[in-house]
Amino acid sequence: MKSICAVEGVTAAGIREGKYGLALIRASGTAAGVFTSNLVRAAPVELMMERLQKGALEAIVVNSGCANAYTGERGYRDAKEMAAIAASSLGLEPESVGVASTGVIGRYLDLPRIREQCSRVSPLLARNSDAEDAAARAIMTTDTFPKHALFRTESFTVGGIAKGSGMIAPNMGTMLAFIYTDADVEAGMLQEILRQASRRSFNRVVVDGDTSTNDAAFCTATGAAGRVDRDDLARGIEAVCRDLAIQIARDGEGATKLLKVTVRGAPDEEAAAAVARTIVASPLVKTAVYGEDPNWGRVVAAAGRAGVEFDPYAVSLRIGDVTLVCRGEIVAELEAARAAMHGDTVVFDLDLAVGDGQATAWGCDLTERYVEINGKYTT
Repeated sequence: MKSICAVEGVTAAGIREGKYGLALIRASGTAAGVFTSNLVRAAPVELMMERLQKGALEAIVVNSGCANAYTGERGYRDAKEMAAIAASSLGLEPESVGVASTGVIGRYLDLPRIREQCSRVSPLLARNSDAEDAAARAIMTTDTFPKHALFRTESFTVGGIAKGSGMIAPNMGTMLAFIYTDADVEAGMLQEILRQASRRSFNRVVVDGDTSTNDAAFCTATGAAGRVDRDDLARGIEAVCRDLAIQIARDGEGATKLLKVTVRGAPDEEAAAAVARTIVASPLVKTAVYGEDPNWGRVVAAAGRAGVEFDPYAVSLRIGDVTLVCRGEIVAELEAARAAMHGDTVVFDLDLAVGDGQATAWGCDLTERYVEINGKYTT
């Protein structure tokens, strides 16, 4: 399936060698970005928060295997040099090239490796599904599959790729996401659209509750399709972000099940999102999902600590189509509820009976495999 390379004006390529990968994506246009709120921000995040003030990019270079985080002044210089290396291989000005990194924290970039990989990747830039898939695979770390999304209308296209599997509790955008559209849109409006889309997608995914040092989501608009309706474009970008976010949740480290929690009847959308996100982040909920244990009390308990006011004895809760609580009355059929937890997706629906606010968050179960992966991550 095509994703970013379905967008007019976008070419991509990538290479992966063991733990170390490098991707190049070339697309000239207005650009926006959202970044981690972690106080410990990686060097490429610091650099891109500055460069995107101009509201334009011509390319992005991404490396995997080294996060270039907690690397001080040298890390910042290395991030600039990485962009310059990519720019040289593409015949561009260094300041016009974006940079992103993912991998182990506290290690310096291997710039000779990056230079050598850039020299091999840049001639491969193409506008086809093989090229974009190579780019998506190049940025993976513990991911088990590349993540693509595509939204098309008669007037414009939005495509995206992302990586993310662990250290997932975004507080801005996502782990790493690269979104492209052929719509013609000014940078300020694109920034507003991306921030809203991220808030309703990436910011509602929790795998393990850790916010990364490197989280970043970028969106570049090539303008090839001309002006389009602002709301239509916002829906398209949000749809792509949501698709990628769900794939990230499904691919959580060691996960066997996708967890989807919809909260309705909240005071407003933000309150609903806060409750849904608290539930999907709960280790007790996540382990119950893994064990297919309909311990629904954990869901209600998690909701109660989300900082949203509601009457616990007015709520209703379902697992799939099975009602467990109806307006505060326990009506649980545990065997039916247990059956609803079979399969690779578990869905909770919680009605707080307070207002009209509604939101959905996504997560995954918590398994022994998560501990295995992260207990030996650097070795």
